[in-house]
Amino acid sequence: MSYNNYHTHTTFCDGKNTPEEMVLAALAAGCEELGFSGHSYLPFDPDWTMDPAVQKQYRNEILRLKQAYQDRISIRLGLEQDTCSELPEEGLYEYLIGAVHCVFRDGHYLSVDASQKAQRDGVFQWYGGDPYAFVEDYYEAVSQVYEKTHCQILAHFDLITKFIEIDDLIDPADARYVQAADRALEQVLETPMAIEINTGAISRGMRTAPYPEERLLARIGKARHPVILSSDSHAKDTIVYGFDRAIKLVEQYDLNLLTKLDDLLQ
Repeated sequence: MSYNNYHTHTTFCDGKNTPEEMVLAALAAGCEELGFSGHSYLPFDPDWTMDPAVQKQYRNEILRLKQAYQDRISIRLGLEQDTCSELPEEGLYEYLIGAVHCVFRDGHYLSVDASQKAQRDGVFQWYGGDPYAFVEDYYEAVSQVYEKTHCQILAHFDLITKFIEIDDLIDPADARYVQAADRALEQVLETPMAIEINTGAISRGMRTAPYPEERLLARIGKARHPVILSSDSHAKDTIVYGFDRAIKLVEQYDLNLLTKLDDLLQ
């Protein structure tokens, strides 16, 4: 089975390879399409995001590759749009992937996924050691992704669980966690966004299962809400990483899988 990936990062943000190297890897993997989705600009966290000048360079390079490889692969120009970023000018990108990478507590910035230590330190410093207050803020932000970005795809729904296999700070079975996640999912299911089955944390050695967790996948399947496979690739050897495993979850939970970006743009 051939796969396509629309969540791809490069050296323009926090990826390890150039866009052209990613295109060649996608060709080798048998992809018919490859979508690029560099990180939108966060002025308070610029190291892994693209400022306006870099975004212009990024767009120009993806459009160049789109033309250069048009006879071999369809290349799509996207942006991973954080809810804390300014929206791009209309027409600059073919699609947006909406994401929550941070929350603010009393005006203080707390990264959701930078590191296990940063997450734990932030909870104790700004949430008085209450991880479920952090969880509630995170899922409230997730519930607002479509309203704030009007994106076509929702990135890593439960990114806040990135470290649960190496840290006991957050328990997804806790009643407060379940309530917050379920409330956000109910609101997401009312939007047209496709939900990623995201294997990115697996390829980076942080998890052994994709986002979202299986309890949530079961609800998504019952709702017949669209999903899309995503490797959240940051390196040329992870373009379709874990997709064979993800397909088994698609089958297990009878998920409504979309395989082409145009299925979302119609």
